[in-house]
Amino acid sequence: MQHARLRALVSGALVLSALTPSARVDAQAKKVVAAPAPAYVPPAGTWERRSPSAMGMDSAKIQEAIAFAVEKESKTPRDLELNHYQTFGREPFGAAIGPLAPRGGATGIILRRGYVVATWGNPSAVEITNSVTKSFLSTVIGLAVDDGKIHSVQDTLANVIGPILRAMPNGTGLGADWPGDAKWIRPFDSPHNKRLTWDHMLRQVSDWEGTLWGKPEWADRPDAKVATWTTRARVEPGTVYEYNDTRVNVLALAALQVWRRPLPEVLRERIMDPIGASSTWRWYGYDNSWIVLDGRQVQSVSGGGHWGGGLMINAWDMARFGLLTERRGVWGTQRLMSDAWVTQALTPTKAQPTYGYMNWFLNTDRKYVPSAPPQAFVHVGAGNNIIYVDPVNDIVAVVRWIDNNQSVDGFVQRLLAAVPGAVK
Repeated sequence: MQHARLRALVSGALVLSALTPSARVDAQAKKVVAAPAPAYVPPAGTWERRSPSAMGMDSAKIQEAIAFAVEKESKTPRDLELNHYQTFGREPFGAAIGPLAPRGGATGIILRRGYVVATWGNPSAVEITNSVTKSFLSTVIGLAVDDGKIHSVQDTLANVIGPILRAMPNGTGLGADWPGDAKWIRPFDSPHNKRLTWDHMLRQVSDWEGTLWGKPEWADRPDAKVATWTTRARVEPGTVYEYNDTRVNVLALAALQVWRRPLPEVLRERIMDPIGASSTWRWYGYDNSWIVLDGRQVQSVSGGGHWGGGLMINAWDMARFGLLTERRGVWGTQRLMSDAWVTQALTPTKAQPTYGYMNWFLNTDRKYVPSAPPQAFVHVGAGNNIIYVDPVNDIVAVVRWIDNNQSVDGFVQRLLAAVPGAVK
């Protein structure tokens, strides 16, 4: 009797193994049912284009959206070093200490269901993407959580980040002008900073205090009340949202300690190569952001271009990353980020409902992009550089050098008008 049952089980297994991967057995109906086709992902070095009409979009209205993006190109100088000194360079300690390069004109890509339906400008141009870099930084931290290198985002950083030895203060190497304790960075030693968790830092609600790479946290978008710059009391962690690049750079330095290898290497191996990104992107830090790590000099990268540096990347690679986030960390048959991490990144920050993890801007109550559905989100950098991600309508759009948030919403309004029956 047992042998008969075994033969039946083996026979059933053989029948199942003979089915193609695109089919399954419906146990109740006892018939083979075709499974949904896998979502398209572009192979490395190529990307299939389809007409807007083939993707259920109106070609004329797509062109209206593109024309709007071109018309609304940022009015700031294309010379980004000049632009820096007209903006952030006017802050206290505002000098650029990382690379800046001139930008091109308005550029973009529109995807639907993963296929390219439209492009404009020069999507292959490798340009600074400013704070979109933060989304790549938080992704690298998410990988550390997924791997168990960070046990929990609720852990305090003080428990895992030890003293850090500077390698090149002021970009010149250690010297007699940096005696004793000045060689060391202890970013989580103060009573306030000892309480800070990864979650606080990722949500920009830490109120971290201190100076890193010569940039005091109070000097980033400083308060109009000069007397408060170095005297105000710290707020309770988690209660106040403040967008602050010094604190982002502290988080990047902390992530470097956890990975114990350059963050661009981690990003390339775990995300960029698997999604077929080009070999042209680069992630930079500052002239003086070098440390000694396990016997070698390593640059701690920045989380944006506030003082130069950050991610320099083309629009094609930004679109691939946007598609990965739209699909919640899945690329074809590979899961590159856990679904749990994407859920956390898309969870609103209590002190700022339109922010999740850096730099996932959420459309909670349709406040950030009123013309978009509330499930849409945007990776945002100054300039403006944006990756618009709309999982409801299966759209990803990269828009580079559009002048302000009102123009972003105007573009999205026109983009969704090109989709009959779009969810808004």
